[in-house]
Amino acid sequence: MTRWLAILVVLLFAGSAAAQSVNFPSVTVGSSQAGPEVKGWIYKPSGDGPFPAIILAHSCAGANAHTDRWGKLLVSWGYLVLAPDSFVPRGTKAVCTTPNVVTPNMRVADIAGALDFLATRSDVVKGKVGIIGHSHGGSTVIRSAQKSFGLAQRGLAAGVAYYPGCNLKFDVGVDIPVLLLAGDKDDWTPADRCRSLVSGLKRSDLVEAVYYPNAYHSFDSKAADRTVPGAAGKQHHLAYDTVAAPDAEARTKAFFAKYLR
Repeated sequence: MTRWLAILVVLLFAGSAAAQSVNFPSVTVGSSQAGPEVKGWIYKPSGDGPFPAIILAHSCAGANAHTDRWGKLLVSWGYLVLAPDSFVPRGTKAVCTTPNVVTPNMRVADIAGALDFLATRSDVVKGKVGIIGHSHGGSTVIRSAQKSFGLAQRGLAAGVAYYPGCNLKFDVGVDIPVLLLAGDKDDWTPADRCRSLVSGLKRSDLVEAVYYPNAYHSFDSKAADRTVPGAAGKQHHLAYDTVAAPDAEARTKAFFAKYLR
């Protein structure tokens, strides 16, 4: 474990009895080639289980306090959570300004490895694994849901994508249920791209899409309104939304209860 990663573990996950450091292989699936060994954290409810499990895919900012908050929230709902770090093992901390350094397509190999790792655990319900991700992680959710990768056969049952970057060229083959949550004022991952994607899906019935009219990017993150840099020198507005955030959280809880229980 690198010194930086060790510090990250201490700062983010200190005091969280549910967070345990783990590592597992990244696995080649389809067009996604295996990456370096994946580092990650397990959040676990009290008791022996077995529990339905959820993979938590971090944003372009990497594993941080937002990851930790969601890990603990999902545990409070009764899920075992695996939060892989797709960036540090590949030599970077974040890709918000350099999105092609680590792509959602590359991260699918990590998700496949996470599914295989969870399948070895006696405290995980077999075939009851969900995935949730935000922004870059949301894009990873939609990419992981593609039939071409066959992750449903590895136990992936459902996914929740918060404000993902929707790719009309590569993401039309969704074959597991997906809840897509986007903000109409998002100037980083525009909701209209997701509308176009959903309308062109081969199985549009598998995707439940919700668009919040006044929400910006990162609408679930309780932080002050801010502007941050993205790729090519562009600036993007991030803001918590008091309407979208609790509604999206309630929908997420109900969605996972429907497909993972």
